[in-house]
Amino acid sequence: MRRGRTLLGGLMLGGIAMAALSAVPSPPWTPAANELPPPPPAPPQSQRDGLDARLDALGEAFGGRVGIAVVNIDDGWAADFNGLEKQPQQSVSKLWVALTVLAAVDRGELSFSTPVTIRKDDLSIFHQPLRERVGEGGYTTSVADLLRRAVTQSDNAANDALVRTVGGPWAVQVAVVSRNLGEIRFGPGERQMQTAAAGLEWKPEYSFKRFFWEDREALAPEKRNKAMETYLADPPDGASALDIAETLGRLKKGELLSAESTDYLLDLMQQTATGSSRLKAGLAPGWTLGHKTGTGQVNGRLATGYNDVGLLTAPDGTVYAVAVLIGASRRSFDERSSLIADVARAVIASHRPVVPASLESASR
Repeated sequence: MRRGRTLLGGLMLGGIAMAALSAVPSPPWTPAANELPPPPPAPPQSQRDGLDARLDALGEAFGGRVGIAVVNIDDGWAADFNGLEKQPQQSVSKLWVALTVLAAVDRGELSFSTPVTIRKDDLSIFHQPLRERVGEGGYTTSVADLLRRAVTQSDNAANDALVRTVGGPWAVQVAVVSRNLGEIRFGPGERQMQTAAAGLEWKPEYSFKRFFWEDREALAPEKRNKAMETYLADPPDGASALDIAETLGRLKKGELLSAESTDYLLDLMQQTATGSSRLKAGLAPGWTLGHKTGTGQVNGRLATGYNDVGLLTAPDGTVYAVAVLIGASRRSFDERSSLIADVARAVIASHRPVVPASLESASR
């Protein structure tokens, strides 16, 4: 279950090297009155092993299909549970659309002010607050507004409009592959993917009212179950937790976009309004989170694609890329949310604050 591969080009010290370093004696240190010496920093290997064990315990106790990965992007190590198994991303994949759009901005092919018109025929499925603005004559807005809506609100109509603007799902997949982001899939788009997973074919009326839900509930249970099983067996939007966490680390390090576009996307992730009961619920004072959630369909008691991924930053500036993908589970909403929050708590509990250079030299 545990993979623990070293990521981001970082090389971990072996046990012999760590033992040799720990055997070097330190000069005597005399504390000032009422002052205790700062604790020595924990070796990264020890921190990783402890976190690996905690993630294993959380994943095994939860059951179902779960992938968890944590990457310390400063030191380059990873801890995981089922980190290489592909799980449905659902709206986590909106990050790759934003990446594709911002890459086009970097190339000068688009700008934040580029106008985009959405008409009723362009609307999507499920959560799409933008729909309320689309009248008979359509609604024209900007690339910047669509990016904000897609990332911070997880608006499907805004995301679909961005996909069309950059050249379709194929263009997004090319952006992923060209950056060597592992086996992250984008999929055919929300309308086609969601209706197929439910055992339906897309109809324009599914953008409105309750038409999709009425047709889905009218299906024979066997057909609906078979469609969901097919989707889960090989998710067209599948990705592993490790690939996503590593990609978030590379984004933070500025390896995927220009400095300006990197800051822009990271700022949007900080503004995410969805998922208050997931990673965000596990934060401790002084820690911050920029993230993106994803939520799939529920078939009876079976919930699919309940996810949260993001960058968790400690008060000392250490950054962890975290991905929790619950591919399929019969656990309740609260239990699924608690697992994701518990992963954030596990990362925080395992963290060993970086000792400032001034204090470290004073202790020698």
